[in-house]
Amino acid sequence: MSYASRLSRDPRETYRSVDVASRTGGASPHQLITILYEDLLRELRLGALALDAGDMTVKNERLTKAVALLFALEAGLDFEKGAAVAETLSRFYRGCRDAVMRASIEGNAALVRDVVANVGEIAESWKSIGRG
Repeated sequence: MSYASRLSRDPRETYRSVDVASRTGGASPHQLITILYEDLLRELRLGALALDAGDMTVKNERLTKAVALLFALEAGLDFEKGAAVAETLSRFYRGCRDAVMRASIEGNAALVRDVVANVGEIAESWKSIGRG
């Protein structure tokens, strides 16, 4: 199938594929984690906005993606090299997933924003490691 025929079928999916490839191609492992954090924060914020607007379809889509990103971050932990830090982050990600799911069920945008604040701190620390 050619690029043009894929584009005519679903331009949004083609854009997403190109966007992901351009952001991740050649990225270091550190940069890939940074991208996961950025995507997670975006999905959480959009999920909270959807909750505020009462748009359950968008809320479900965004928060489901956020949970998947939290699983991806946890799956990338190296428990052999990172031992205590990896265990702490694993518990953190599980707690975030639990909070996102509870927020989704309860319709609680404030709880999602709490997760954004907490993940934002970790993400900023991760970025600073890359700068240092």
